[in-house]
Amino acid sequence: STADSPVAVETLDDVPEHVLRGLPEDVRLFPSAVDKTRLGVWATKSILKGKKFGPFVGDKKKRSQV
Repeated sequence: STADSPVAVETLDDVPEHVLRGLPEDVRLFPSAVDKTRLGVWATKSILKGKKFGPFVGDKKKRSQV
């Protein structure tokens, strides 16, 4: 049964180096609050509404791909 199958857990080792380098200041990757097998994006302090981050580095994905 699938309940006996080990669940792969995403770790920082799975994240490409350019993604880690491109994280804005005060933003970190930690286990997701929504899905404990995935990483989530967490702010280490409040981010003002309208704050812009960039430049974007990486591959854009459609909502259906993530």
